[in-house]
Amino acid sequence: MTSTPSISSFPTSAGKNATGNEATGNEATGHSTIGDKANPASGPRQPSRDEAMQAVETLLRWAGDDPRREGLAGTPDRVVRAYEQYFSGYRTDPVEFLQKTFEEAEGYDEMVLLRDIRFESHCEHHMAPIIGRAHIGYLPQNRVVGISKLARVVDVYARRLQIQEKMTVQIANTINEVLQPKGVGVVIEATHQCMTTRGVHKPGTTLVTSRMLGRFRKGDSTRREFLALIGNPGTQGSIGY
Repeated sequence: MTSTPSISSFPTSAGKNATGNEATGNEATGHSTIGDKANPASGPRQPSRDEAMQAVETLLRWAGDDPRREGLAGTPDRVVRAYEQYFSGYRTDPVEFLQKTFEEAEGYDEMVLLRDIRFESHCEHHMAPIIGRAHIGYLPQNRVVGISKLARVVDVYARRLQIQEKMTVQIANTINEVLQPKGVGVVIEATHQCMTTRGVHKPGTTLVTSRMLGRFRKGDSTRREFLALIGNPGTQGSIGY
């Protein structure tokens, strides 16, 4: 299988980012603001459902069609209901999924890896789909979390308007701050329809991003083991979903 064109941003060494510059601020410490369920009261007033449907009708008219015709009569309602699913992450706190942990793991202290977590998100620049998979690894510190909860954390952040780089950091930082493991590694591979179906029109491209914290950033052997276990990101062909 031929290699897929990709953009990688793996950390190269402890305290440095992918460009070789010294990591600073949140990049170096791994700290972030987590538990950030969106609060409409903290920003502009949230439009009503009727206002959202009217906005869809406006877009249909702007596109050159008639929202009153049979095929489009129910489209504003369908679009609003779809958006409620696409962006349900704004109504969910990812920390809630990581609160219940298990200490009866018989002293297990090796890497825990959940690979190929499929997700769908949307680009915050063009609202076009981002479709991909996430790989999460962590070194437990006396406690582990149910593996489905790791997938749910991915879903919460994916179901918001995103850029992949930010989503990668959010997932890693949340796991790191809640579970407080010895280290966390997150790699995301995704195709972005904002560049495959419009603009430069480059189908088959894959964006690869990573976030390494703790032993995954400081320990070359841990990072190599993690990357070996998930395969070689960005070289296994396009993400076909």
